[in-house]
Amino acid sequence: MTSERTGAGEPSRTLGLLWGEQPVRRKGPARSVQVPHLVGSAVELADERGLAAVTMRAVAERVGISPMSVYTYVPGKPELLDLMVDTLYAAMPRPPWAAGQTWRHRLTAVAEANRQLLVAHPWLTEVAALSRPPLGPGTMAKYEYELAAFDDTGLDDLDVDAALSHLIGFVQGHCRSAHDAARASTDTAMSDADWWAANQPVLARAFDPDSYPRAVRIGAAAGEAYGSAWDAERAWTFGLACTLAGLTALVEQE
Repeated sequence: MTSERTGAGEPSRTLGLLWGEQPVRRKGPARSVQVPHLVGSAVELADERGLAAVTMRAVAERVGISPMSVYTYVPGKPELLDLMVDTLYAAMPRPPWAAGQTWRHRLTAVAEANRQLLVAHPWLTEVAALSRPPLGPGTMAKYEYELAAFDDTGLDDLDVDAALSHLIGFVQGHCRSAHDAARASTDTAMSDADWWAANQPVLARAFDPDSYPRAVRIGAAAGEAYGSAWDAERAWTFGLACTLAGLTALVEQE
């Protein structure tokens, strides 16, 4: 079974596609589409119907070529996924870091930009592996830009790389949880508030305050505040603040 993660394709072919190094074609009719068109169509499919809808046949149908023809452009789905992710990374806005901005301001901007990307393309949380990113021009531009956010922190190169990975990991984890929560509401056709209300009679009987004093007290407070067991916006604000506080402690050691 093919892994639906970045970095799962054959390296030399993937890098050739990412950097526009197309193999020499045999003689024949001119190509009716270009690789960026295929990749853009695959992104549209993933956005509209989820990652499972992105098959070589579905992409072929969308661009109007035969399924077998797709393989003359892209060797397979693993390589296509790398191209999709790198294309989205390339399109991210990268305004110059302004003089006088603090590193905390810059890292907040990095986190927010990554969150916006993952909200717009939820399937990215399923495929964008931190350990094997698509090493294309989009990925490299994103990495260079985000590393520059640490320029005045005094951290050494390894700590900068680790700190950036930690920040992006937080964003990905949060967005994955937010997508799961939204999917639960969609799949059950019931909001979190309605789900808790429906289960309230059972919970009232099962949750004994004497046996679970903290769980009952704190859970009730959270439920009243959020209308759910978990609130995405609250979790984002709290989690980002904790992440930045941890990085502040690291920077202040220097």
